Amino acid sequence: MKVIGLAGRPGSGKSAVASGLAKRPGVEWVDLDRLAWEVYAPGTPGFARIVAAFGEGIVARDGRIDRVELGRIVFRDPRARDKLERIVHPTLNERLSHLMKEHEEQGTEILIVEGALIASSPYVDRSAYDVVIWLEAPEDIRRERLAAVGRGEQASRGRVIAPSDGAIVIDATGPIEEVAARVWEAIAKV
Repeated sequence: MKVIGLAGRPGSGKSAVASGLAKRPGVEWVDLDRLAWEVYAPGTPGFARIVAAFGEGIVARDGRIDRVELGRIVFRDPRARDKLERIVHPTLNERLSHLMKEHEEQGTEILIVEGALIASSPYVDRSAYDVVIWLEAPEDIRRERLAAVGRGEQASRGRVIAPSDGAIVIDATGPIEEVAARVWEAIAKV
């Protein structure tokens, strides 16, 4: 099984590309953001550790972590972001490893793991990936894409992320179908 890391800034097209490619036979997609939400769901050890680290102010009225508030904290302060990553990533890496084994046992040919921090966080185990692909798009395009899904404020919310050494950088301008075709070409070469 090929394991492909798909990374990029918010609005670069990661989710749209991954979901489109996952429609191909033998291709599956794991969204690391959604997996991380499970790691810090109410009642989990991750939830308790995050609240202990950042205070009750990050708990929303519904009892879940207020991701917008937590984002305001961690994307303005590199030390806070590092603290959050040290809390979340060990469990996230473990859960992802388990999912990878499940997909391999089920006969998945290509597993696309999508997440903004795959290419930049020191806590991500990049050795688990056959290749990391970074989608690069200018801020105006990223803002437009995010606005189209009601998340325009996230385009440049203080996130400073960049591709790691060895990542394949793909131009993510143009229609998503074209971007997906460029990503598929890169995957075929792995």
